[in-house]
Parts: sequence; structure tokens; C-alpha cells
Amino acid sequence: MDSSGFDPGSDIGELKIDMDPIPLLQEIQSHGRAWEDLSVQYGVTNPDPPWKITLEATCDLLAGDSCVKPYDEVEPGSCALPSLERRAEEDELSATLYQDVPFPERQLLALAHSMIKRGLLDEGELARRVEAIGRRLNSV
Repeated sequence: MDSSGFDPGSDIGELKIDMDPIPLLQEIQSHGRAWEDLSVQYGVTNPDPPWKITLEATCDLLAGDSCVKPYDEVEPGSCALPSLERRAEEDELSATLYQDVPFPERQLLALAHSMIKRGLLDEGELARRVEAIGRRLNSV
């Protein structure tokens, strides 16, 4: 069993997910705005938010070789967040904590949740970055 509570020899359904809410993500969930609304406000016709490709690339980079190898051939510790574990966590978090958030924002919150709970992302640093981006966007 690894530090996330996942036993690589077990079925993916046995993954133990830390479902404790994260205050920053709850705040974003409650007061954030979905791309669907923002795109209309700013006259953008692209249905995908500009950050969607970065989200997908981040997932791939965190997954390392778990994206291209059978799960039982992935070397323990060779990736920060194996793709099957991330997807299982995303599915569970999307059906519970983030069920009221539209996709792809729900996927983004689930990834941030998984990364914070695994110690890959610091909640305080994320809060500072969100604040800095908000200042830049609102200064235009």
C-alpha cells in the first residue's frame, strides 16, 4: 500500500480517498464562476476554457508512465499521481463533494483536491496564486 492508501495489487475500487473538504476549494466552489458564464460575459465562443489544455497536460505529467503502461507494470513511485488513481478520485469527488460544479471546473477542483491531499500542492500557495490571478484579471 502506498502513502495515498492505494494498494497497487488491489482493485482500483479499493482506493481510500480523503474526502475531507478543503476550505479554499469550498470557497472556489461556492463563489467561483463557470467558464460557461464567463465566456458569454466576455463574448468568447470557444466552449472550452483556455485553461483546459493545461489541466489535461498537468494530469498527464503527474501520471508519468502510468498513462502508457498497464497498471501492474507501473513502477511504484515513478509518477506523482497515477492515471487510474486520479480518475478514480475524480469520479468519487465529482459524485460527492463537487457534484454541483459543472465540468470541466469539477475536474479542476477534483485534481486540486487530490494534489493537496497528497502534499503535491500547498493550499496556501494555491490561495496566493488564485488571488494574484484575480487581481490581474480585475485590473484590466
